[in-house]
Amino acid sequence: MIFDTITLQCFIAVAETGSFTRAAERVGRTQSAISQQMTKLVSLLGKPLFVKGRQFGLTPEGEIFLGYARQIFALHREALDRFTTPELEGEVRFGLPENFASVYLSEVLADFSRIHPRILLNIECDLTLNLFDRFKKKKFDLVLVKMNRPEDFPNGLDVWSEPLKWVGDPILINRKKPVPLVLSPHPCVYRASAIKALEKAGRPWRLVFSSPSYAGTVAAVKAGMGISVMPHTMIPPELQAVDASLLPKLADTHVSLLKHRADNPAINTLEEFVLKRLKH
Repeated sequence: MIFDTITLQCFIAVAETGSFTRAAERVGRTQSAISQQMTKLVSLLGKPLFVKGRQFGLTPEGEIFLGYARQIFALHREALDRFTTPELEGEVRFGLPENFASVYLSEVLADFSRIHPRILLNIECDLTLNLFDRFKKKKFDLVLVKMNRPEDFPNGLDVWSEPLKWVGDPILINRKKPVPLVLSPHPCVYRASAIKALEKAGRPWRLVFSSPSYAGTVAAVKAGMGISVMPHTMIPPELQAVDASLLPKLADTHVSLLKHRADNPAINTLEEFVLKRLKH
């Protein structure tokens, strides 16, 4: 029995996104190719991995195999990175939004530090516009930034784009009352996008909870305090996207990586590592 890494990558993407369509977008393949890979994997294991029915999910066997798949794929990536990149040393100052650190990058940065133990990472989380301001003052070597339009940071290296979604309990949305909002403080890009969309549609709103923390925002929405805005792939399983007909459409969010000192091998290596992991 042999597991190829492409099949494992597809399975992990399906399990984490809860959708063959979104998994296909993540790994850069067609939905039919993902379906074929999953059929092949189920046949190879001889066990059902997915719950059949209207609600997508993993079977108990699927949950167990997911743990093995992540370990195997992580070791595969680590081996490639370790033996295709010479040992480096130096210091890299990296700034990124807190929600990205929570959802995407904690494992990525831990893997990078393990592979390149002589590179010292100094990481700070902040709102995008604060990060950009400090980046211009040379406080960071690399920053990951969110934007409403790709041209907002013309020198940035595009990482990905995805739709923003309203998130929360739809029972809180009443056309006769202001929309209760759970948002990060100014100058948050998501906050600006939410307020702009509501005001353009003539919908009144009120801020009921403000926190720069992704965990705090999730907790407030989960408690039924109000409606928030999140990228589609950052919506946690315990929350739901609001039906598109209830609130005005939000602009897509775009993510870019900005870099200083293109001649620094440690900075370039971290840039390549982050891009490779985020784009897959």
